[in-house]
Amino acid sequence: MRAGLLVLLALLAGAAAPPQRIVSLAPHLTELAFTAGAGDRIVATVEYSDHPAAARTIPRIGDAFRVDLERLVALHPDAVLVWESGNPAPTIERIRALKLPVVAFRTQRLEHVATALREIGRLAGTSEVAERAAADYERRIQELRDSYRNRTPLRVFIEVDDRPLYTVNGKQIISEIVELCGGRNVFADLNELAPAIGIEAVIAANPQAIISTDDTVPDAAAEWSRWRHIEAVRTGNVYTLRSDDIARATTRLTVAAEAVCRTLDTARERLQPGR
Repeated sequence: MRAGLLVLLALLAGAAAPPQRIVSLAPHLTELAFTAGAGDRIVATVEYSDHPAAARTIPRIGDAFRVDLERLVALHPDAVLVWESGNPAPTIERIRALKLPVVAFRTQRLEHVATALREIGRLAGTSEVAERAAADYERRIQELRDSYRNRTPLRVFIEVDDRPLYTVNGKQIISEIVELCGGRNVFADLNELAPAIGIEAVIAANPQAIISTDDTVPDAAAEWSRWRHIEAVRTGNVYTLRSDDIARATTRLTVAAEAVCRTLDTARERLQPGR
């Protein structure tokens, strides 16, 4: 059983009522809390917590990497939601040392979104709302998986930053979405979750499609146009997608997955002989 769930169950066992004062230390956890029906319990969060619109009015006590611990303690939270692989481990340990009730979440895979929703629902006493959202999310992901499981595989380069050039490995959620749509992340086997790479490595991998995020590379097609010996560039298969949808582990990943699947279908059409 995961450590976060053990803490969550301990909180429930020792509390007379669900927590009324929740602090979320990651934007996607804030969004998941709203989706799970517990958004009105959040008394503080961190920068970039902008979904849904109601989250924008919640006080900020830092960002995902730096938290004002004095303000956190002064809020007397009943639960502090932390991102296991995103919030720095020393920060999480300092919060625990302050005897504040920490609930940690892993959100690296598509399935973790539904798991987090259900855990937040159990914690907040909003399981009915959370279960509906989790089940709908799982259904939509499974429908996409079923629809695209037999698509022709494509070599895909995922660009998450351009200066320096960064990508993701196969353990990252964006890579899983590409795979769901029949793509193959050309850097899936790298050890780091988000490694920096050289342009020479991309040329050697010769992807058939390049997917870039919109907030780091405003015009990906123009940026890559000089590298016409890469198949994706030569065939016009360089695409920009909304990073706000694709990079956050929330139920909006269904929207991102639909966009990626449509994009890779377009890429397949452009790769057909005679086009």
